[in-house]
Amino acid sequence: MSGTHRPFPEQTVLVTGGSRGIGAAIAERFASVGMNVVIHYLQSHEAANETARTCMQHGAKVLTATADLRSKEQIVRLHEKLQQHDMVPDILVNNAGIAHYGLLSDVSEEQWDDVMSVNLKGTFLTTQHFMQSMISEKYGRIINVSSIWGISGASCEVIYSTAKGGINAFTKALAKELAPSGVTVNAVAPGAVDTDMMGNFNSAEKEAIEQEIPAGRFAHPNEIASLVYFLALPESGYITGQIISPNGGWLT
Repeated sequence: MSGTHRPFPEQTVLVTGGSRGIGAAIAERFASVGMNVVIHYLQSHEAANETARTCMQHGAKVLTATADLRSKEQIVRLHEKLQQHDMVPDILVNNAGIAHYGLLSDVSEEQWDDVMSVNLKGTFLTTQHFMQSMISEKYGRIINVSSIWGISGASCEVIYSTAKGGINAFTKALAKELAPSGVTVNAVAPGAVDTDMMGNFNSAEKEAIEQEIPAGRFAHPNEIASLVYFLALPESGYITGQIISPNGGWLT
């Protein structure tokens, strides 16, 4: 717990892809304790504003910011904006990502590059840039939102599984690199979560998936947010390099 430079509720969290779904739930969970929250988005301006309004109802200081995380230049501009508002993050939640469904034989090179750029390159560039202030402060939390498929793999989701598997490896390696600086790096790898991302499945397919899950249901985004919040706490400072999968017993 040593090294923290300000009380937890006075810290700042940056949630990438924070406009809806799991990202919005994470932003709202941190806002519930009055923390400074930066909601990043790419195009979902209205959704980001709606999430911001919900966060502000808790008395949190909230900032919305757009950036294409595949662009180092845009991440630099994002950092400059956060500096201007005195909201450089103590906690970085790398949640932004896209999925892809389909046989690998049908995947184009452009689709491969797009999924890898958003999920892996975006996480790399954002982390590389924002971890510098954490290293200087000898305190910080980096939490990457991965997926159960990054652990077990999934048929017809080969690109997505590969990208999330890369995030898991990135998490483990970076945790060792940053541990001496008082910065923890962990990943949360959810199973099936009731978000828009499940919209690619019809009702019969969703029911079949639920029957495979021992808990008998999908996770609620708030349940994922609670785990992210726990990993961000000062007293969680000895937990690092872990891939934790809240999946209702689907994968053990």
